[in-house]
Amino acid sequence: SSDISGELRLGLGFAYNGRQRPFATTRFGAPARDVDAEARAVLAATSVLAIPGATRDNSRGEPFLVPHVTLTGIDAAGFTADRLPALEADEHVTLEIDGELPVLEEVTSAPLIRIGADDSADADWFDLHVTVEVEGEEVPFEPLFSALALDEEILLLDSGSWFRLDRPELIRLRDLIEEARELTDPQTGGWRLSAHHADFWEELAALGVIERQSARWAAAVEALGSRGEGPMAQVPESLSAQLRPYQVEGFQWLARLWDARIGGILADDMGLGKTVQTIAAICRAHDLGELTEPMLVVAPTSVVATWVGELATFAPHLPVATVGETTRRRGAPLSDVTAGASVVITSYAVFRLDAEEFHDLPWAGVILDEAQFVKNRQAKTHVAVRKLGAPFTIAVTGTPLENSLMDLWSLLSLTAPGLYPRPDTFTRTYRKPIESGERPDLLDRLRRRIRPLMLRRTKEQVALDLPPKQIQVLPVPPHPVHARIYEQHLARERQRVLGLLGDPEGNRIAILASLTRLRQLALDPALVDEDYAGRATAAKIAFLVDQLRELAAEGHRALVFSQFTGFLRIVRRALEEAGLRTCYLDGSTTDRQGVIRGFRDGEATAFLISLKAGGFGLTLTEADYVFVLDPWWNPAAETQAIDRTHRIGQMRPVTVYRLVSSGTIEEKVVALQERKRDLFQRVVDEGGAPSGAMTGEDVKALLGLDDVQ
Repeated sequence: SSDISGELRLGLGFAYNGRQRPFATTRFGAPARDVDAEARAVLAATSVLAIPGATRDNSRGEPFLVPHVTLTGIDAAGFTADRLPALEADEHVTLEIDGELPVLEEVTSAPLIRIGADDSADADWFDLHVTVEVEGEEVPFEPLFSALALDEEILLLDSGSWFRLDRPELIRLRDLIEEARELTDPQTGGWRLSAHHADFWEELAALGVIERQSARWAAAVEALGSRGEGPMAQVPESLSAQLRPYQVEGFQWLARLWDARIGGILADDMGLGKTVQTIAAICRAHDLGELTEPMLVVAPTSVVATWVGELATFAPHLPVATVGETTRRRGAPLSDVTAGASVVITSYAVFRLDAEEFHDLPWAGVILDEAQFVKNRQAKTHVAVRKLGAPFTIAVTGTPLENSLMDLWSLLSLTAPGLYPRPDTFTRTYRKPIESGERPDLLDRLRRRIRPLMLRRTKEQVALDLPPKQIQVLPVPPHPVHARIYEQHLARERQRVLGLLGDPEGNRIAILASLTRLRQLALDPALVDEDYAGRATAAKIAFLVDQLRELAAEGHRALVFSQFTGFLRIVRRALEEAGLRTCYLDGSTTDRQGVIRGFRDGEATAFLISLKAGGFGLTLTEADYVFVLDPWWNPAAETQAIDRTHRIGQMRPVTVYRLVSSGTIEEKVVALQERKRDLFQRVVDEGGAPSGAMTGEDVKALLGLDDVQ
């Protein structure tokens, strides 16, 4: 017998002397059964043996009948066509059919998939519609998707026909619909896409016919389509700069995003001119009369002056206002300061403190320079940018990902808030399965999704005229007294951290404090305890003095970086005592631009710069040597520092020395750096699967506690 679900139920038994016998034993007065004869009958009835699940082997290895068999899927669909004629022709089988047995025919033509996107009640989203048709018969989508999700083999249609579900286009449709459901807030119901999902739309559209498509959605898809296709924006004549070919491409990408009012991440390598590309896009919008409201540029305090100078150089016709102080200190409302400006420049600090005033004004768009400053989604500055709600947000950064995939999510949540709206969904869907290594295939999908919204070029790819850069890791053995002091403190810090690793997240600050003390001890014990001053000579300083003397004699100049300003000051004194001229820059420097000009125009051999103050916003091609005095486990900071000199305008080969104290935590830091470098390259520069942020296991490795459970 059968029912409308497509299941077939078979009842199997034996007939003795022409009369059907139930399956019963000799208990309760049932007639005796001839087990051997039943086994012979089963072996003879080859048509029954061919029915899936109809027989099993007994303890003697002989087949016996199962009383009831239910056929589903492909077995049920093919029963009337394949199994039934064989049963009717088998002389060892008596067949009884209860009711009408439907004839199910297989449909072999390819299904027709239609998709559509309509405007929804929410202006930032579009309702997604998918229909499937097989030989003119529309397939109810929910049963189809449920069958696909359960990996069923066939689907029975209302007409009684059936078709196979193992077709590539249906499997791909299942995967895409599952992803669409992950992207949509479950409380809204249905399936929705934002304008940022153009790449997703292209994959979906490739499966079938675009049935209907709103004008807004079509514009978004066209804007985010394949690079290099369609009409390209022309570099505005008002721009006082000659753009290189890859910079023209970057400008045109920004122009397409502006036309669609869709944000993105300009993630070019350091030194490739991200600022001038952005200024070119602002000029175009201004010249077209589209900057009816000002463009807001938010940058680190130390970079605000750079933006003012670049705009004055490349776009002197643009009215620019600089907001360098809060309203409280300035004494004038923000609206008065920005009146008549096409571009408003402020710092992250001022923006955070005056967030409400910035929110009260309309903005054409927002440019977030050195956008890694807002990667912490829980920080006040990040929240303030999100609340601004500008229709166009561009994150400008050479390091869109530093520690984990959530860095990337944070920037996308500001520039493309519709792409992955929920951090918990992104963590569940991408971060955890990718970083754990369980689903490396998801990395390819993630890169496809962010491809239209992030432009990334490395210097090796586009700046072919840059001179070579050589990086050397130089081990510097500490002097014996220094080494003994370090070992004494290492034993104490190991014990301290070991007690904290039971809750690494809760004890994060204390753990980092211990690691920082060890890093300072590896440089100079006097950084931890002034009583050590003069007792242990810092070998790195002696090495640096010798190197810079030689370089000065040959006419070279160098940048010297350290994360610790205390060590930089010690280095400065040692260099000056050796008769070497220096310039100095850290976060406390008041006349930053004056110090920078002093190095560019002067004769100082070394420019000593703290990593935090000089890791961005500087172009110092006057130097062709770089010394990194202490490694940090985030290699992006070091790379940015090194590229202050290896950038456009550099004519000489650049040599970089990374000094590492032998036998100290610095050697472990260098090993951890490679993991972080791998994380960046595999996700941003397209390689493989990333490794993740610093973990408790990383801390153990840094302290040589790998074997401690």
